[in-house]
Amino acid sequence: MIDPAQTALFLVIIVLSVLLLVLGIQVFFILRELRQTVAKANKVLDDTGIITESVSGPIATLSSLAMGVRTGATFANILNLKKKKSSK
Repeated sequence: MIDPAQTALFLVIIVLSVLLLVLGIQVFFILRELRQTVAKANKVLDDTGIITESVSGPIATLSSLAMGVRTGATFANILNLKKKKSSK
């Protein structure tokens, strides 16, 4: 004869095994999605780096141009001051 305690224990073991199997499959899918998300985030960061570099180049050039104009204006002011002093 089969003992009812053994039958209950056997059923609990089967149910727990099935639940652990389902849980393992779900964890696998979650980790796969996480890997895809990290890959997409990495691509976004790479694209952001490329965009930043492409924007910073013209801004640096514009800054250099502005500094050149500023230096030229200062030099022109100095020449005008010397010219006015020599005229007096």
